Amino acid sequence: MSQLVGVPESAAPQRMNPALTLVLAVACGLTVANLYYAQPLLDLVARSFGVGQGAATTVVTLTQAGYALGLLFVLPLGDLVENRRLATRTLLVTATALLLAAASPVFGMFLAVSVLVGTTSVVAQVLVPMAAHLAPPEQRGKAVGRVMSGLLTGILLARTVASLVADLLGWRAIYVISAVLMLALAVVLRRMLPRRAPGHTAGYFTLMASLGGLVRREPVLRRRAVCQATMFGAFTTFWTAIAYELIDEHHFGQVQIALFALVGAGGAAAAPVAGRIADRGRGRPASGAALLLASSAFVLAAVGHGSVPLLALAAVLLDFAVQCHQVLSQAEIYALRGDARARINTVFMTSVFVGGATSSAVAGVLHTAHGWTGVCVFGTALPLAGLLVWAYGQWTTPTQAPADAVRAAETTRTADVD
Repeated sequence: MSQLVGVPESAAPQRMNPALTLVLAVACGLTVANLYYAQPLLDLVARSFGVGQGAATTVVTLTQAGYALGLLFVLPLGDLVENRRLATRTLLVTATALLLAAASPVFGMFLAVSVLVGTTSVVAQVLVPMAAHLAPPEQRGKAVGRVMSGLLTGILLARTVASLVADLLGWRAIYVISAVLMLALAVVLRRMLPRRAPGHTAGYFTLMASLGGLVRREPVLRRRAVCQATMFGAFTTFWTAIAYELIDEHHFGQVQIALFALVGAGGAAAAPVAGRIADRGRGRPASGAALLLASSAFVLAAVGHGSVPLLALAAVLLDFAVQCHQVLSQAEIYALRGDARARINTVFMTSVFVGGATSSAVAGVLHTAHGWTGVCVFGTALPLAGLLVWAYGQWTTPTQAPADAVRAAETTRTADVD
């Protein structure tokens, strides 16, 4: 059986600094925002191409499908290809795809390049493991937390920014602006990122085959992936259905909905807090608290469905819990295998994405059949299911080690994934 042998984590240069952390956070936020720009623009897109609203919604579906392909087939390259080159070249392809989207004369072409936009936007998930690699173990949670705060901010602000730009300059303008930003990011990352060449000599297919070995050998990865899938499922359930609730119950317009989405940006504050908790070795109990908080947020959303302030509070609490749990999860799983962080992130984020996409579809059906109450019951149950998985992990897994113990373990652990 082929082996993938990596360089011990202790041999990696420790080059993380505040400026690089900020650049990585901004890069992740701007890149992942490409997945969400189209959501508030579907009516404009439909009218521009002369298609129905149902057809226009396939833009979002195909962009997300492209992202799933990128998670599965592009992200593992982070363990094989020099990371700076992988990130910058992928951004050049992203910029090209965005410009093609802006210039698309027919709907079919726009759909095709939307898939490419989604696939290449996975560069955000290349940069998060790189932040973990560059930071010393005792500061890894803090570094991941700060970078993830940028990523979540990009997700939460993308819809609002797209709506405002479209109102001023037309819906195609956001794609041109984002393309320019991707080119600028490629230049900045080329200048600021240190080279990081993985130690693997195995080929791409061997690398992909090793994903199964990671899943089998790392129970912590399995549990963290399942728990975060339930959390992200709760996140997408809320944000998929809240627009219907705000329109039907509170008679919001599109601008008001866009402004409501800004409320969730407060959840980004969870990332640095979670990072510090992880660095102190308290990530697992904090994860249980985050799961319980996410479930409680849906209870508040159900009780306060007639009050916009209560819905806003529920949104902040939910986003805070989801972000906190994600940072705690990534801080723990990145400590498992220093030589396999990109593949670990592939398993983790693919699971999270599947949970979010599935829950979003279920939320739409539930809202049609049972209204906001049905959505809230489903949203409450998802983190509770994750809490059961968390409780099982607490019972069967040794106590999480603090950062100094993790650092000592990483100096001796070698790669051995078949």
